[in-house]
Amino acid sequence: MSAAAPLTALAETAPRSVLLRGGDVYSPADPFATAVLLQEGTVAWVGEEGAAESYARDAELVVDLQGALVTPAFVDAHVHATSTGLALTGLDLTDCPSLAEALDRIRAFVATRDTRDGVLLGHGWDETKWPEHRAPSRAELDEAAGGAAIYLSRTDVHSALASTALRALVGPELAALPGHAPDAPLSRDAHHAVRRAALAHLTPAQRDAAQRATLAHAVTLGIGSLHECAGPDISSEADLSALLALAAGTPGPEVFGYWGELGAVETARRLGAVGAGGDLFVDGALGSHTACLHDHYTDSAHTGASYLSAAQIADHVAACTEAGLQAGFHAIGDAALTALVDGVRAVAEKLGLDRVRSMRHRVEHAELLTPAHIAAFAELGLTASVQPAFDAAWGGQDGMYVERLGSARARTMNPFAAMLRAGVPLAFGSDAPVTPLDPWGTVRAAAFHRTPEHRISVRAAFTAHTRGGWRALGRDDAGVLVPGAPASLAVWEPGELVVQAPDQRVANWSTDPRSGVPGLPDLTPGRELPRCLATLVGGRAVHLAA
Repeated sequence: MSAAAPLTALAETAPRSVLLRGGDVYSPADPFATAVLLQEGTVAWVGEEGAAESYARDAELVVDLQGALVTPAFVDAHVHATSTGLALTGLDLTDCPSLAEALDRIRAFVATRDTRDGVLLGHGWDETKWPEHRAPSRAELDEAAGGAAIYLSRTDVHSALASTALRALVGPELAALPGHAPDAPLSRDAHHAVRRAALAHLTPAQRDAAQRATLAHAVTLGIGSLHECAGPDISSEADLSALLALAAGTPGPEVFGYWGELGAVETARRLGAVGAGGDLFVDGALGSHTACLHDHYTDSAHTGASYLSAAQIADHVAACTEAGLQAGFHAIGDAALTALVDGVRAVAEKLGLDRVRSMRHRVEHAELLTPAHIAAFAELGLTASVQPAFDAAWGGQDGMYVERLGSARARTMNPFAAMLRAGVPLAFGSDAPVTPLDPWGTVRAAAFHRTPEHRISVRAAFTAHTRGGWRALGRDDAGVLVPGAPASLAVWEPGELVVQAPDQRVANWSTDPRSGVPGLPDLTPGRELPRCLATLVGGRAVHLAA
């Protein structure tokens, strides 16, 4: 056997067996592992350097990790690939500091585009972070857009700015839809209508470029799998079909689709979706005042929007359960979560608790949870597909949650520690483009939650962002580096490995060699996040850093 090759050798060949050695391998099979053997897309062995030599003699390729860390690849359990790609390649307002700057960026963006055909798209504005504390008026938007048809989704994608030219594409019926406002952002049904009109004007080439941009970006971050949350109010059947076909035929992350349409079991199956859920809306979002609450918003005299009743939820869950297909719902506010729990419990009483639990039905976001909700999630076997970056973006005493809900309710948001204590399965995602693809940032956000009692260990957060995503699919064999598991993994630059937990006593014991707890990168806020050197999916390199 020749001397060990560098990581770049993975780009030059597609060997049936690869031994990665001389690093740190994050695995429950051996907390002191330094090497991992991959054979035909599967983890064949994990262990220490002494035993690696015997495998080196037979492996087709031996790679010297030079001290790098090897972990399971991340799973982002909630994305919108086309919209994410459009934000990556188009007008992104997520870091815009003011209304005036937003209008300047719109003008500059329009100046570089041919506005004679189609619709211009952008994303990410958030008026709660602007000194003007308001969105642009329609007149201001029209002036900045130069009369072009332009769609700009708010950061939560539950309301949007739509120019006069775009509104005209929908027609006069837009004014009669719930959520319409003549001179303000559109929400609810009016927003869905202008979004459909905007996306309908995307050419296949534009859509393909956006989806490719998302898949290519994901693997540079160590993401080996994405859960696409599609639906008629989010994208289209053609959009989901194109994405699944692209992912199946292109080296990159594995993509699993969800179709969020009420009662659409057969549609989900026809499209190749793994579940009839994802963004099947029970309510909206807090930032757009459309999350459904038991008590009114602190800054608005209403309780948000309710899109589905407990009876409708029950009918959908029953149909999915009887068809052997996973159901899922978007639910953020406490009233929406109550309706969801009531609906699922009704199905458990009808079809049997064990049968419902076995499906691992999903709840996306699940933010304003009460202790009763958490207990019901555990009882009913519901998987919580959550986004810790939401707390990093909008939590804290000066954040949007406090503005919308007041301090007392805001402190109950995203209670990850309580959910884990109760036995609720967690799967982490980004909801990109709502928050960016950023897996280590997501783990950091959970470990350093703005509300200290909701913090979880880095190890638990990492598990939720790797194995948790696979478990949400019903796959208990993946997301962990043990013999027999799929070889979906990421390699990270060498650095100090530590054990971080909210309880310092636990952290101190975990660093003791006798505990056998493997370390992970130090994610203390302010420190640079790990850089991905390589991502492998099915044992094949889909990303190698330059």
